[in-house]
Amino acid sequence: MNIQLKPDEISALLRRQMQQADRPVDVAEVGTVLSVGDGIARVDGLSTVMYNELVETESGVAGLALNLEEDSVGIAILDDVTLVREGDLFRRTGRVISVPVGKALTGRVVDALGRPLDGKGPVLSDELLPVEGFAPSIIERKNVCEPLQTGILAIDALTPIGRGQRELIIGDRKTGKTTLAVDTILNQAGTGVQCFYVAVGQKLSTVSALHKLLSERGAMAYTTIVLANASEPAPLQYLAPYTGCAMAEYWRDRGGHALVIYDDLTKHAQAYRQMSLLLRRPPGREAFPGDIFYLHSRLLERAAKLSDEKGGGSLTALPIVETQANDISAYIPTNVISITDGQIFLEAGLFHEGQRPAINPGVSVSRVGGDAQVKAMKQAAGPLRVLLAQYRELEAFMRFSSDLDAGTLEQLAVGRSLMYVLRQAPNQPVAVHKQVAVLFAGTEKALVKVPDSRLREAVKDLYDAVDTYENGKAYAARFASSPVMDDELKGLLTRVIEDSVRKYRKG
Repeated sequence: MNIQLKPDEISALLRRQMQQADRPVDVAEVGTVLSVGDGIARVDGLSTVMYNELVETESGVAGLALNLEEDSVGIAILDDVTLVREGDLFRRTGRVISVPVGKALTGRVVDALGRPLDGKGPVLSDELLPVEGFAPSIIERKNVCEPLQTGILAIDALTPIGRGQRELIIGDRKTGKTTLAVDTILNQAGTGVQCFYVAVGQKLSTVSALHKLLSERGAMAYTTIVLANASEPAPLQYLAPYTGCAMAEYWRDRGGHALVIYDDLTKHAQAYRQMSLLLRRPPGREAFPGDIFYLHSRLLERAAKLSDEKGGGSLTALPIVETQANDISAYIPTNVISITDGQIFLEAGLFHEGQRPAINPGVSVSRVGGDAQVKAMKQAAGPLRVLLAQYRELEAFMRFSSDLDAGTLEQLAVGRSLMYVLRQAPNQPVAVHKQVAVLFAGTEKALVKVPDSRLREAVKDLYDAVDTYENGKAYAARFASSPVMDDELKGLLTRVIEDSVRKYRKG
């Protein structure tokens, strides 16, 4: 008769034998691999290992302790899984997984463990921070009150972002989500904001092109890229956003300002689902584990504007989520929408119509609102959302009726000119005083008589007029000293607009 012994029974027998031996063996610090596959190892021993502790094999392969079961430990392998075999030993390191932080990371491209990927040598940082940090308490926080200018007119006017805010960028594939994030990084030049771009599950070619663009524009002088590309193991893709957040928290906690972009959390959730299923955790809706909400809430809650007693630093988060067929009611999108302070919704239909950035003003919202705008922008952008809503309604009605009165035709012309005003080429952020100038021109109906074919030219001329015309320079100087839309500023703006737009009007 053959007796079949299970692995846990064998390990129990071996442990009993070792306890009886003259030379005691410590099974708390070392564990033996029972099985390994798909990036997950089941290890016997390691009875005192901590959750999220870094463990290593004798050959230096790193692992992350995730499942702390009664008879074994589930370890996610962070390096090449082919280097781990049954019978190999994992040793405790005694520390939860931590990454280097500080100035040494500025301008670098690193992986989810803070190891360099750019060929510029090791990251020389003496300070480490755990990737899983605590979110600041309510007492330690302050209301979001400082604007974080993106340089994108449609965002700064309609869905303003403040330092310490969490604003979701959501939309279908290839609608310009990453472009918005990159433009925001470019616009932080000279503002003292440290930027962190976390690429989760992206193609290497995409990240390489992004790195090249940031380098050419001088933005890598204040930017760090954390990369866990599509070919990396799922555990590294799972860790990458927490790594970027820990690096950004270093600046926030020292009174500085940081911006971190998670591109994107859909792939992050998919990597976590893969790990959880391999660790045999119970699946829930769409096969995601039950703690998928906690996965993103504990990450995004770390973004905050700290109180003056805590130094007044800020950490702003721009998570990106990809939708399918504009469905924002899917599981991951609704989860992240409920955690964040607003969303910027990019619509595929608008993108294909040529309205870029393809921001849908009806669905997009910022729950911080005007608190994150300078006064002049708040006043200039006040009527914008209503005018655009009226335009969209009238445009739909116009398709069924050709007999329109003069007032309706004027409303359509105002809306059409505003839609052109909101169009912006990629990687060309606009300064806030120029944004206010062109918004004022649009809402005050100065562009109504400009033909559609010449609107883009007229807007460009208005931007140039602020830099070159005498009235434009006077307006820029007055805006810099006091950005409030009073009679003096309105008078200067009106003269600049009249000087630059007059030649484009018909009739």
